[in-house]
Amino acid sequence: MISPQRRAEVVEALRRGTVPKAGLDALAVGYGRLQGTLDEELDAVAAGRGAFKAIRGEYGSGKTFFGRWLQERARARGLATSEVQISETETPLHRLETVYRRLVERIATADSGEGAFRGIVDGWFYALERDVLEDTSLDPTDEATLLAKTEALMEARLAGVTKVAPAFSATLRAYRRALQAGDNATADGLMAWLSGQPNVAASIRRAAGVKGDIDHFGATNFLSGLLTMLRDSGYGGLLLVLDEVETLQRMRADTRERGLNALRQWIDEIDAGRFPGLYLLITGTQAFYEGAQGVQRLAPLAQRLHVDFATDSRFDNPRAVQVRLPAFGHESLLEVGRKVRDIYADGGVAGDRVRALVDDTYVESLAKAVTGNLGGKVGVSPRLFLKKLVADVMDRVDQFEDFDPRKHYALTIAESEMTAQERASVGVGSVDDIEL
Repeated sequence: MISPQRRAEVVEALRRGTVPKAGLDALAVGYGRLQGTLDEELDAVAAGRGAFKAIRGEYGSGKTFFGRWLQERARARGLATSEVQISETETPLHRLETVYRRLVERIATADSGEGAFRGIVDGWFYALERDVLEDTSLDPTDEATLLAKTEALMEARLAGVTKVAPAFSATLRAYRRALQAGDNATADGLMAWLSGQPNVAASIRRAAGVKGDIDHFGATNFLSGLLTMLRDSGYGGLLLVLDEVETLQRMRADTRERGLNALRQWIDEIDAGRFPGLYLLITGTQAFYEGAQGVQRLAPLAQRLHVDFATDSRFDNPRAVQVRLPAFGHESLLEVGRKVRDIYADGGVAGDRVRALVDDTYVESLAKAVTGNLGGKVGVSPRLFLKKLVADVMDRVDQFEDFDPRKHYALTIAESEMTAQERASVGVGSVDDIEL
């Protein structure tokens, strides 16, 4: 069972044809063979190890869904999570300062949604104060002594990071002092700079004794600092999902080469123990991992990510560095359709009518019709199928007592509502109407 709020978020996202951000356990199908290993890896990260996993799947196979499903599981196990969409103009993979900024903007925890960074920082200071106050000889009303001892403990916890990124601890110290002085404007500005935001006023940066914006190397060290804060605050670590990494294939040659090399560096630094508590997950298509414009362009990266997929997929190794998503077949499509129908009916105005008119037989007929409209390719049909099921069928059944989808609804799929990937996968410029 999911809460009414989560149910509403799931239904609204599917109505728009997008992947929900929560409640995904209630929709997931086919992940059983991966779940145990992934949970073990999340537990290992929570114990202080680093981990890397590459997810392989074609367009429409559910890579984004899988990433968000794993994020939900990670947050339930006490980890923070963040998802970054890789793109040439906004978030190129080789510009770690930009990746870091997006990471911080979208960081989330179990008790808060995206944008949890400031709460993590404030929670970390609270944890430090709590540790300091374990000294019973300290007067808790002596703010000056408490501040000094908290700063000393902060410096001790960040000693490793301070050696290579003194600006990180300097900014935290200035932020803490600004809060103590009631200077919220300076505190806000310092938090923006620490988050990787560009163009922070020079007067704000002077308060911490730092200059310029965070660069590539600074972002690497700031990520280490963030992981330290998460561990000290009681979080198990950070699951970072880099989605749509396959866009590297369409970038300029120099940008693509630097992005691939950055990915190799990520893997090597995680293996070297540089980022304890970080689970890095990337998603990509088969062409990205095997094509001439992807991973294969950089031999060291291809070697690190190579996995034998010639064996029957039933025997795929979920512990491997690269894992292919289970094929999304007709039965999977029906299963997720039934799940969505039940979720909708549980919170609908006319739940009983939805279950009666949108029964398993109707769900199957709609699934076959949508799949047929998309050239019989089940793998590219889930998004449109669920969108039609929610927005075109169940919404009408829920609102209109005399609406019967078998009598009053004829499936239509316009070219304009298809994604470029859906059109390309089907290999058509337009689709014909199909009546149920």
